[in-house]
Amino acid sequence: MVDQLLLSLSGLVRAAAPDTGGTGFWHWVLGTPLLIVVTLVGAVVLRWVLHRVIDRMVAGATSRSAARLTTIPGRAGRALAAAAGAAHERHVQRTQTMGSLLRSITTFLVYGIALLTVMSLVGLPLGPLLASAGVGGVALGFGAQSLVKDFLSGIFMIVEDQYGVGDVVDSGEVVGTVEEVSLRVTRLRDANGVVWYVRNGEILRIGNKSQGWSTAIVDLPVSARQDIPRVLAVVTQALAGLEDEEPWDDSLLEAPNVVGVESVVGGVATVRVIAKCAPNDNFGVQREIRERALRAFEEHGVAVPVTVLPPAP
Repeated sequence: MVDQLLLSLSGLVRAAAPDTGGTGFWHWVLGTPLLIVVTLVGAVVLRWVLHRVIDRMVAGATSRSAARLTTIPGRAGRALAAAAGAAHERHVQRTQTMGSLLRSITTFLVYGIALLTVMSLVGLPLGPLLASAGVGGVALGFGAQSLVKDFLSGIFMIVEDQYGVGDVVDSGEVVGTVEEVSLRVTRLRDANGVVWYVRNGEILRIGNKSQGWSTAIVDLPVSARQDIPRVLAVVTQALAGLEDEEPWDDSLLEAPNVVGVESVVGGVATVRVIAKCAPNDNFGVQREIRERALRAFEEHGVAVPVTVLPPAP
């Protein structure tokens, strides 16, 4: 398509050129050299137009995604928007990465076609060149299959927004925080501070713990001899209004739910509490629920199991 457009422009210029009647300097200038200039100028203009279109498309797509997320009211909308990539830093990163990738592809295609057109105009044989390039491309494809796989996987990861910088992900090999996403590798840092470089083509599954929301699950062991309905009422009272208090009002999306007795083993009854939280905020919420439940047990005389360790030798 681009090749046809450039040849059409060249044909229009040739048709508009005056007929000097055969051999002459102006006839030569208005021939092949002018066609080459028109081809190069047309390639530069076409590249500029495509780059502008790409920038507008990528920015428009991310803006529409952010607008849909910001329509969700309350703290749940803020948490979901931040988790899905509506934060300014992540939008900038995605836009720059996708824009850079698409601009590089269009530049390579437009300039490549323009170069072939110029070579055709000056009379260079393109058949042997294209045949050699085809053979070389096949050989390079067989030799760099893993590299091509990594790049294609990286492109789809960025396009589908599977994860971004700052997300906590499980790549199958390691669980950590994403520090950098490129087309070939993803850099993760685990809880011990170790930096992992994972090739995108080797990631068969990905678990993103930072998208949407997280769940805080807390199991509270109490003696099975206790009045269980009373214990449930004590826990419910201790956690009442937690979702409206600072700083937990931005972490909790809903009020904690005391679901009941989860298990009874060896004279110990386990009371389970579930809370829907913002991404990556479940650990702090779990600690706060345990602290409040422990204080409530002490105030209301609820017996909790005590493990007696044997004396040291």
